[in-house]
Amino acid sequence: MGPVSFRTYREVTGDDRSQLGEQVAAQRERVHDRLRDVTRVVAIMSGKGGVGKSFVTAAIARGLARRMPRGVGVLDADLSSPTTGRLLDARGPLRIDEHGVHPARGSGGVVVCSMDLLLEDGAPLAWREPASERFVWRGTLEAGALREFLADVVWGELDVLLIDLPPGTDRLDDLTELVPTLAGVIAVTIPSEESRRSVERAMRRAAQAGVRLIGVVENMSGYACARCGAIAPLHEGSAGSMLAETFGVPLLYRLPFLPGDSADRPAVLDALTASCLAALP
Repeated sequence: MGPVSFRTYREVTGDDRSQLGEQVAAQRERVHDRLRDVTRVVAIMSGKGGVGKSFVTAAIARGLARRMPRGVGVLDADLSSPTTGRLLDARGPLRIDEHGVHPARGSGGVVVCSMDLLLEDGAPLAWREPASERFVWRGTLEAGALREFLADVVWGELDVLLIDLPPGTDRLDDLTELVPTLAGVIAVTIPSEESRRSVERAMRRAAQAGVRLIGVVENMSGYACARCGAIAPLHEGSAGSMLAETFGVPLLYRLPFLPGDSADRPAVLDALTASCLAALP
């Protein structure tokens, strides 16, 4: 068997009774219209789960909301394990009217849209894909859900819309197609070598797609003692600084693990936000 080649909808000749080209163009125009009053769209990505990416996204969103007069939004694009809404104390159900879907409002006034706000509490996400070839259909359905979140949600005027991407790079590829004006991505890692390798692959894919790498946040860089404030190592490795050097981008912040009642927590999270804000294009 020879090599298999595929044509995109742009290369289909003759009559297109499905009007696929027109449908795709209309959907992209809807996304453009919804984001017309959003100054910047920034993605938060990692190469693997368990690095605290959603926690970092929520912390940055809260901090930016205190500094930006037009507002901050968060789209949780992790459809199967959405957590950003809860981290921002956003509650559903979402309101829908003739103008579209209105996002929930979380702490600090951050507007939030998440699959978590559309599901019953504790219910898993279930796709109604055809019974055969489910693995093929699921990717298409997930890409469609991201497109609908961007096209149907009334985001309004925002200084920044943060998009919390799931682990991996599939949704980043979809996002760059839907939002060609994407301002860039912030990569989140933990110090370990395993995380460095995984996040490096994701960052290389972003760079290959022409997406600007804004910088790296190293989460769980140490453990802050609640009594004395000293920072002790939590993971072996120095993934944050290594990734920053490899890609020639700033190491935006080393974020230690802080207990919820730590007196240093507000100041540390504020410093994280300030560093990310300074790096935004």
